[in-house]
Amino acid sequence: MNTERSSCLEEIFVIIWVNEQIDPSGIIRACIACCDERQAQECHDSFESNLTPEQKQEGWVAQIRTVESWDEVPVNALKLD
Repeated sequence: MNTERSSCLEEIFVIIWVNEQIDPSGIIRACIACCDERQAQECHDSFESNLTPEQKQEGWVAQIRTVESWDEVPVNALKLD
């Protein structure tokens, strides 16, 4: 019996949480993706709190979303297992 835990990077059906910090022109400036909802929410909270009031006024946003495939994650994302 194999007791090794499989990596979420290898699973076929999985919810992937994508955190993005996006500048006013729509360019993704930071992106982290992971399979753990709690870790994703902590990352989102960090992205949100790291935006200054000036950045928010200029149109910077921190967003969190889910995708079903690693192919849907931006190529520049840090992918956490």
